[in-house]
Amino acid sequence: MNGFSAKTWPLEIRVKSKEKVLEVDFDDGASFAIAAELLRVESPSAEIQGHGSGQKVTLAGRRHVSILNVEPVGNYAIKISFDDLHDTGIFSWQYLYELGTNQEDLLDSYVARLDELGLSRDP
Repeated sequence: MNGFSAKTWPLEIRVKSKEKVLEVDFDDGASFAIAAELLRVESPSAEIQGHGSGQKVTLAGRRHVSILNVEPVGNYAIKISFDDLHDTGIFSWQYLYELGTNQEDLLDSYVARLDELGLSRDP
């Protein structure tokens, strides 16, 4: 695994509904199984990321969220529809790679933010 570059391309994307993960295999040998919960709470949508720095929303109660559908967006990204009806995030290949590479740290940070706010991963 060499890290993402402009030439890095996904070879295969699979939704594992039972496991609630999105599996992505890249042409540099990297392969990730990214939890639907992490994809949902780190969605690149304005609803989560806000419209400027420091506006990121911490979304609680998404431990059991599932992926309903994945659609291609041009040749650079996918749009993921979740069972909580969120479907506005456009996940670029680079963003998916970053989520896959950093998913443990991202999940730890998310759980810490929930704890600070007195919120839960469960609905």
